[in-house]
Amino acid sequence: MVDPSVLRRRLVAVAAMLGWAGLSIQMYLIFYSRWTLGASLIGGLVSFFSYFTVLSNTLVATVLTCEWTSRESAARRWFLQPWVSSGVAVSIAVVGLAYSLLLRHLWHPEGWQWLADELMHDVMPLLFLGYWWCCVPKGTLRLRHIGLWVIYPQVYFAYALLRGHLLATYPYPFVDVDKLGYPQVFINAGGLLAGFVVIALLLIGLDRWRARM
Repeated sequence: MVDPSVLRRRLVAVAAMLGWAGLSIQMYLIFYSRWTLGASLIGGLVSFFSYFTVLSNTLVATVLTCEWTSRESAARRWFLQPWVSSGVAVSIAVVGLAYSLLLRHLWHPEGWQWLADELMHDVMPLLFLGYWWCCVPKGTLRLRHIGLWVIYPQVYFAYALLRGHLLATYPYPFVDVDKLGYPQVFINAGGLLAGFVVIALLLIGLDRWRARM
């Protein structure tokens, strides 16, 4: 029989590779599209990292890679802190739910784009939540951690508005100020932030319940 710790490490390795694969495919598709149009590849890189989905999946793949590797470093210790990994879990859960509820019906990708979308919006959220449940130490999360976790989506929202104001392009339709106006965009953002907090509260509740098992 395979040693449970060895099996866990192999599963984490597979999850990490899938995470980086989804990101790599999406980056390639953006770069290829801009290359065929004669557009700036640097602009493509900026566009790539302008999506909350991409940023959150990058965090997920980073945490999984830190778990998979054994070389000690300050970055590895930081990412593997339960409150950090749990914050990433909340963010990727929001990615999966928001895509399914708000965006999936708006387009129907095919081929490599479909694969990238499935990996980043469906596969990785489920894999990372499974990793969080099985591998992240439980019992250390506190309500105050939510105040730290919400900094990430708030900073992202400010960046999305600033970038949209400067370039007249927004990463998601529910933050498109040109079409919706600022009042509706702030209402949409408030709803998403409330959903983020609800998921964070649920995760903390699961953390405490798991710690008592």
